[in-house]
Amino acid sequence: MICSSPESERIYDGRVISLRLDRVRLPDGRAFQREIIEHNGAVGIVALTDDAQIVLVRQYRAPVEAELLEIPAGTLNKGEDPRDCAARELTEETNLAAGSLERMFFSYLAPGYSTEGMHFFLARDLRSAQGQQDEDEDVRVEMMPFERALEMALAGQIHDVKTVAALLFTARLNLQER
Repeated sequence: MICSSPESERIYDGRVISLRLDRVRLPDGRAFQREIIEHNGAVGIVALTDDAQIVLVRQYRAPVEAELLEIPAGTLNKGEDPRDCAARELTEETNLAAGSLERMFFSYLAPGYSTEGMHFFLARDLRSAQGQQDEDEDVRVEMMPFERALEMALAGQIHDVKTVAALLFTARLNLQER
């Protein structure tokens, strides 16, 4: 089903997101208003050590008023290459750099109301690097066996969908590589 081009009204332009109201017309002629969040996109990184530990970050997320355990991730700057962003975010959040950064998959996070798409990468051959967290972040690194993180995701103990998806995808990759 293809909708006709929307009529848009810009409501808000912010540092990370913009908001617009679209009037969309379905093929049968019905028209609806949609609230659309515009976002530059993001990256998520599954960082694995040589001994099968995964590097996760714990941080407070104000919208859900909770600390979440997540894969390292961050927002693309306008025009930034996703691989460059992944390398930058990994170092900023974990003080690690990857010798190998492999693209895994791309996914929209909430296509019902947002344009945000996320590029996922697998980081290996990790080494120490000097990073600087963003001023508005308080990120703490937690490492654990990959299998433990996967068990936590499957048990509903990880509440961040990008992390759950990335863990499941990585588990599938690991099974295929064996």
